[in-house]
Amino acid sequence: MKRSVIGGALICCAASLMTQPVSAAQAKNIIFFLGDGMGPVTQTAARIYAGEKAGLEVPETHILAMEKLDYAARIKTYSEDAQTTDSAPGMASYMTGMKSKNEVISMTPDTNPNDDDGNPYQSDGDSLCPETGNGEAAETLLEILKAKGYGTGVVTTTRITHATPATTYAHICNRNAENTIATQMVPGGDGYNSALGADGIDVILGGGRRHFLPAPEGRRSDDRDLIMEMQGAGYTYVSSGSELGNVDPGSTDKLFGLFNSSDLNYELDRVNNDLDEPSLAEMTSTAIDILSRNQDGYFLMVEGGRIDHALHGTNAKRALEDTLAFDQAIAAAMEKVDLDNTLIIVTADHDHVMAFNGYSKIGNPVLGLLKEYRTGGLALDAQGKPFTTLVFGNGGGPREADRATLTEDEVLQDDYLQEVGVKLGGPGTETHGGGDVRLNAGGAGSDLFKGTLDNVEVFDLIHEAMGL
Repeated sequence: MKRSVIGGALICCAASLMTQPVSAAQAKNIIFFLGDGMGPVTQTAARIYAGEKAGLEVPETHILAMEKLDYAARIKTYSEDAQTTDSAPGMASYMTGMKSKNEVISMTPDTNPNDDDGNPYQSDGDSLCPETGNGEAAETLLEILKAKGYGTGVVTTTRITHATPATTYAHICNRNAENTIATQMVPGGDGYNSALGADGIDVILGGGRRHFLPAPEGRRSDDRDLIMEMQGAGYTYVSSGSELGNVDPGSTDKLFGLFNSSDLNYELDRVNNDLDEPSLAEMTSTAIDILSRNQDGYFLMVEGGRIDHALHGTNAKRALEDTLAFDQAIAAAMEKVDLDNTLIIVTADHDHVMAFNGYSKIGNPVLGLLKEYRTGGLALDAQGKPFTTLVFGNGGGPREADRATLTEDEVLQDDYLQEVGVKLGGPGTETHGGGDVRLNAGGAGSDLFKGTLDNVEVFDLIHEAMGL
C-alpha cells in the first residue's frame, strides 16, 4: 500500500490498483538526482545536442548517461493547489510523500505561503510564517535516514537555500525566506532544525553565500556569520573549485562549500570564462567519496538547478549545456558506486514550456533553424521566414507580429533567446509547464520504478527499495 497526501487528506492507495513487485535487492545507499525543470523536450534536445558535440553522423542516436539506467517511469507533478507546480512542492513531494502548496518547503498540505490578503509570509529573506495554525513540518527522507545513522549530503548548482535543496533539510511556509532557511542548517545555532541530529548534514555544496553573511558581503539582517558558525560546528569550509580539489575525502568528515554569492554560474560560462567554480560532477564525486565512508549507508541529493533558470530565460543553449553537465555528474556517480547496493534515481520536479517544433531532417542542429526533412531546405512560416526547432510557449523572448528574418549564425549564438508564443514580460518570465516528467532508475531496488506514478508515490517506493 502506498502512502500519499492529496487534497489535504492522508489516503492509502495501491498504485494503479496493482501489486508492485518486491525488489530482491535492498539499497544501502541512494543518490537522488534532480534536474530542475528538465522536462521531456529538454532531455530530448540535450541528447541530440550531445550527439552533435560528439560528432555522431546521426546525433539522434546518442544515449545520455541517465538513459542507461534500467528502469523508467512517468511522473505526475501537480501540487496541492496548482496544476503546474513550482520547485518547492515538486521536490518536497519526492522528499516527504506529501503534496503541498506552491512556494511551501516540506510542510503539510494545509500550510499556506501567503496571508489571507495574498501577501507572502517573508520579507527580505526572513520568515514571517505564523508560529502556530499554519501547518506542520513534514518529515523528509534526509531526516529519516539521518536518524538511522546514514551519511547525508546535498549538492546543487543553485543557492543551497533555494527551493529544491531546501526541501531536503528545512521546513518553512514560504520558499523565499532564504535567510531563515540557512539557519536551519547550522548545528546548535538559533533556528537549527534538530531533526538533522546533533552534527547536521555531512556534505553541503552549492551557492548562496549571501544568505550566510551579514551586510555588506551578504543579506542577513541578524548580523550572524553562519559560515563561521558552521566552521565552529566542525565543518571544513571551501569557497572555490581549487579549494574543493584540495580536499582530502579520506580525512574530511564534514564539508561545507559555498562557491558563489548567489547561484553558481551556468556551465557554458563557467567553462568559457575559466571560472574557479567546481563542476557538478566534481562536487558529486567529492560528496560520494566522503559519504561512502559511512558503513551504514548514505543519502545524497544532487540538483542540476540552473537548467530551470536558463529555461525561464528562454535561452535554450545554456539549458542544454547545464543538462549535459548534470548528465556528466550522473555518469561520474555511476562509475564510482556499486549498483548492487546503491539506488540511483534521476528525475525532474516539473516541466517547462519549451517545444520541439516542426519536421526537421535527421542531423539538423537542434539549436539551429529548422530544415525540412523532404528537401533539406529551410522551413518557412506564413510570412515566408525561417524559424528554429526549439521555441517556447511563453516567456520574455522575441514575439513580434512581423517576425525578423533569422539566420543560422544568429540563432546558434550563446545569448540567443528563442521566440515565444505568448509574450509575458522581460527576461526570466517563461513559466513552468504542467506536463508529466520522466524518472530513470538504476541499481538496487530500481525495478520498483515503472509505469505512471504520482510524485508522492516515489517517496514510498524509495522506502520499499531501502527496506525502511
